[in-house]
Amino acid sequence: MANIQLSQVGVVIPIYTANSRLLSKKVLQLFIGGALISDQGSYVSVCALRDLNFQLSDGDRIGLIGHNGAGKSTLLRVLSGAYTPTHGQVHLQGRVGSLIDINLGIDYEATGRENIYLRCAFLGVSKEETRAMLDEIIKFSELEDFIDLPMRTYSSGMQLRLAFSVSTIIRPEILLMDEWLAIGDERFRKKTEARLAELVESTKILVIASHSRNLIMKTCNRVLWLEHGTVKMDGTPEEVCTAYFG
Repeated sequence: MANIQLSQVGVVIPIYTANSRLLSKKVLQLFIGGALISDQGSYVSVCALRDLNFQLSDGDRIGLIGHNGAGKSTLLRVLSGAYTPTHGQVHLQGRVGSLIDINLGIDYEATGRENIYLRCAFLGVSKEETRAMLDEIIKFSELEDFIDLPMRTYSSGMQLRLAFSVSTIIRPEILLMDEWLAIGDERFRKKTEARLAELVESTKILVIASHSRNLIMKTCNRVLWLEHGTVKMDGTPEEVCTAYFG
């Protein structure tokens, strides 16, 4: 059983020393989705998330929509454990898998094989588990001839193929995504589509941020519309997408 519960969760981020910037607060607010909430001395803070309260359980497929800076990525990072809430509580039950920043943890001086172990360790996978999955990861990436070369010799497409192969090898109970991933040429993209569909089908809770109405309608059974770090609307895809997209 998987479960997520947020109680009064907020994230406040100090973003700069006010006296060292030329931009006024009015201009800054045009570019930042979160609200500027404090100006104590020379420090200005952004409230990226404010008093979020919701619960997710088995079978939930949640879409996060909202303009850039509304708090979608911040919320995903809170759920992944990358960010600690400034206040409030997050209760998670179930193994979490994140497809956010799939290149995070990559060492470009290390070989592809070494990076599989590094990335798996970053995802909380033991050496023994990684060793058992190693051949499958390499085969899916189609990088057998390059796997013992330094990552710096890989093209950007090859790097993404390896990162995707590692990040999608585990089957989490809670899956976090920031947009749907499309990697490689058309042939390899079909492989990624099939694996992502399998991953979404097998996970108990999906949380995906997207600007695509079609993706949200196709994939989700509930949608949260975030605006300035708060939930503006919580409902069915039909209700929320109609209100947001028009």
